[in-house]
Amino acid sequence: MYYECDLGDGRYRNPILFADYSDPDVIRVGDTYYMTASSFNYTPGLPILISRDLLHWELAGYALERVEEAAGAGLPHEESRAVGKRYEIPRHSAGVWAPAIRYHEGEFFIFYGMPDEGCYMVKTKDPLGKWEKPVCIRPGKGFIDTCPFWDDDGKAYIVHAYAKSRIGFKSRLGIFELSPDGTRALSEDAFIFDGNDPADEAVTIEGPKIMKRDGWYYILAPAGGVRQGWQLALRSRDIRGPYEHRVVMRQGKTVINGPHQGALVDTVSGEEWFLHFQDRGLYGRILHMQPAFFKDGWPVFGEDPDNTGCGQPVYAFRKPETGASSPGYLTSDDSFPGGRPGLIWQWLGNPAGDPLGRKIGDGLRLKALNLSGEEEPILWHSSNVLTQKLVLPEFVTDVVMDLSGLENENRAGAVMMGGQYALLYAERDAEGRLFAAFALSEGGDEDKREKVVFKEPLPEGHGTELTFRFVFVRESRAEVGEDAEVRFQDGADQAPDLFAANVDSEKPVLRMFFSRDGQAFTDSGCRFVPEDHTWVGAKIGVFALSKRQAAKGYADVLSVKTRRL
Repeated sequence: MYYECDLGDGRYRNPILFADYSDPDVIRVGDTYYMTASSFNYTPGLPILISRDLLHWELAGYALERVEEAAGAGLPHEESRAVGKRYEIPRHSAGVWAPAIRYHEGEFFIFYGMPDEGCYMVKTKDPLGKWEKPVCIRPGKGFIDTCPFWDDDGKAYIVHAYAKSRIGFKSRLGIFELSPDGTRALSEDAFIFDGNDPADEAVTIEGPKIMKRDGWYYILAPAGGVRQGWQLALRSRDIRGPYEHRVVMRQGKTVINGPHQGALVDTVSGEEWFLHFQDRGLYGRILHMQPAFFKDGWPVFGEDPDNTGCGQPVYAFRKPETGASSPGYLTSDDSFPGGRPGLIWQWLGNPAGDPLGRKIGDGLRLKALNLSGEEEPILWHSSNVLTQKLVLPEFVTDVVMDLSGLENENRAGAVMMGGQYALLYAERDAEGRLFAAFALSEGGDEDKREKVVFKEPLPEGHGTELTFRFVFVRESRAEVGEDAEVRFQDGADQAPDLFAANVDSEKPVLRMFFSRDGQAFTDSGCRFVPEDHTWVGAKIGVFALSKRQAAKGYADVLSVKTRRL
């Protein structure tokens, strides 16, 4: 299943991508656009999406296989190796933050901050192929949102922001000189902009993207906070400032809250467009696109109905003139051909060893492992949970699993992951009896636990396949029967559109069911409203866990299919 933003009448609608690609950055090389985004603790990391029309995006690969150890001129060897080890237990909201992708002298570069480790760079000549090992260009806490810039005189720089949670302050931008090959810092870090005066509308400035035009250095950066903020533009004749600034886009009269961090790109025809995210809470940070133009030396993003020089987001607009079309989509369905997961899937951390078993034919074999070492392992601490982003606001997802490989004290099933999460699974107890169970997480990050809410025995001799069904729909729009069927209420077609909506709009409710034959479903009793965790939206996931360290059990995920509601 995929989301379509092309209205079919020469216009597109926002969002252009209903999926959690946080802190997006986009460049054009030839007639192809390349996008990357934050990946935090999820692996593989640094997604690479491609498009030729700016509307349809295809997930084509990743720049990081794991949250990597540093190579080269960064951390000491023993400390750099520990970076990757630390992420074998998921470090939620840490990891890879706010990257910037650039093309320079025949190579693609991605620079990114890891707020607990430092500033990193990874590069390649083939963005759809293998990327080199990452290099730590400046170790240290608090460096985020790193953006490179190669100036006309051959000098290179990094402009970046700071994470208050790691360094003790925010609302400032910094700069340091970079070696022209992008591998190491050449100077000390220095402040170039202080946005701490509330009267300046630059508080919480972050996510800088730097460019040069007509002798001016421009920094495009959001401020005011992720959910209710706005877009700033800064400019100066000197890269180190001082910078003047103004607001160039805010929510205005729309419901599109906090138009935030993104990228300014052009087309082969000379048009300019600004791609940015909107924080939608449980859905994460979804992608919007605004027309862009310069007026009196300043950029304006979106439409400017009052001719103030400050734009507001558009709901629909004419399509970009890119001179090309993109057949690709971001799809969520998977039958795991050849026994491997599709690109849509990411692990919750760096799994130790190989969490996938060998299987003849299609379907994904998940080893039932205990990677956290806990006596009662939970998903929150297990890197071997395989997740995918939500791609629609309301949907039904069926996960079909073969559980014949489960050993005693193994469990396997499906989860909707978030700051709190709900899981539906099958489990063999210590005596070998098979049960179906539903559990909810509770507690904070440091004391997370899973409480079993529903549990019933599954009679043996009825086959080993089980279908887990997730129904995610607004209660004001539809009723979900005990048979897992969705019955739309009168006037449901007039319900507010959740595509162009606000972070505070009505939230769907998750119902979870299971079936032995894929037709007659049992209601688990789940009534769950998911939530994001810090900067990451809710996700659908599959898993297999074991209480025992040396278990050899497994579960086969045969298919995952989603349909829209």
